[in-house]
Amino acid sequence: MSCCHNYFEVTEGHEQVFSVDISSISFGHGVLAEAGDHAKALGMTRVALFTDPTLINLPYVAQVRDALKAAGVDVVVFDAVKVEPTDQSFKAAAQFAAEGQFDGYVSVGGGSVIDTCKAANLYATWPTGDFLDYVNAPIGAGKPVPGPLKPHIACPTTCGTGSECTGITIFDLLSHRVKTGIASKRLRPSLALIDPGVTYTLPKNVVASSGFDVLSHALESYTAKPYTRRLASGKPALRPMSQGANPWSDLGCEAALKLLGQYLVRAVNDASDHEARDQMMYAATLAGIAFGNSGVHVPHGMAYSVAGLVRDFQPEGYPKHEPMVPHGMSVIVNAPSVFRFTACACPERHLHGAACLGAETRDARPEDAGDIVARKLIELMQATGIPNGVGGVGYGAADVPGLTQGAWAQQRLLTNAPRPVSEADLSQLYRDAMCYW
Repeated sequence: MSCCHNYFEVTEGHEQVFSVDISSISFGHGVLAEAGDHAKALGMTRVALFTDPTLINLPYVAQVRDALKAAGVDVVVFDAVKVEPTDQSFKAAAQFAAEGQFDGYVSVGGGSVIDTCKAANLYATWPTGDFLDYVNAPIGAGKPVPGPLKPHIACPTTCGTGSECTGITIFDLLSHRVKTGIASKRLRPSLALIDPGVTYTLPKNVVASSGFDVLSHALESYTAKPYTRRLASGKPALRPMSQGANPWSDLGCEAALKLLGQYLVRAVNDASDHEARDQMMYAATLAGIAFGNSGVHVPHGMAYSVAGLVRDFQPEGYPKHEPMVPHGMSVIVNAPSVFRFTACACPERHLHGAACLGAETRDARPEDAGDIVARKLIELMQATGIPNGVGGVGYGAADVPGLTQGAWAQQRLLTNAPRPVSEADLSQLYRDAMCYW
């Protein structure tokens, strides 16, 4: 039983119903070899297989492609996915998808690959005159996806984004120099094939970044505004996908946080620790299921401008091309600052989350919750080589106004926080996140 069950107390005029939406999932070693049978079962005959320039040379793509061909499925490969997708790269993928006349999609890669495949499927299936029509408001029009998409089998190769379990796709909007996205239940893949063995060859820094993305998914979802504090939707179709913390999402969050507390540092620092990397992939799945039904909040909202405004930061373990801040890294550098700020809204939840991660919380007072969470996060960051806050990825005090402007545009995320967040609050959170040790 989750702690603080009164968190979901219902008041008049507010939501009393929460929804559970989940991808079908097959998890385990060797599951990628089943891709062909699943594709046939979903009615696929001509498939667009999405991956990136690095993964195309690794065995996982070949394994999936061979399984599809063995099942009699025609396969066309798109291997031009960017590590950090942009509106331009999404448009190129969508053009490929539209011209190919595909009846199914398969993605083999990390969140960038899966997200690009989602977007290509969307824009090829339901073309629109303006690319921003489906993009989250206020940056885009936030129009609903008109109907079902083609079936999509997602095969994640990193233990972090959870994109295989969500209806969210994220990209850099180059004209605004900010990350944004599209959110719709219709974007959720039809099936996720999750083989934990794909993580065994990942570099240390990639495991750290993706692992902290998992951690923040779980901790943000667990501390999100409860679904019962939203005004009643009136109609089921109007209920948001990011509906807030709920009893279903709590289960995945708590289980994921406990696994992270036990295995994150091990998985990052020892590639031969297959048990730890297997458990990290399972934690990513649990957290993906959870936040796909509850939504994340401020650390992710702040992350989009940290990634979007990057100047010259080059992380180890990633392809050397243009500067980038990997997604999980751009999230976690904000997190200690944010959880100090949000703890007063639900201290019991912050303390319980910290305890799941392994923090000592006996005799802790509610007013200590923020510091306890922050100290545990900082300890894990230091143990896994994460940069020292927002300053560690190249920002300074002069960048705060620009960072704030980008984060303020992420209202879908900010309004899911357990307490209100103003522009002035965001600026202070960035200043507090510049340096932790």
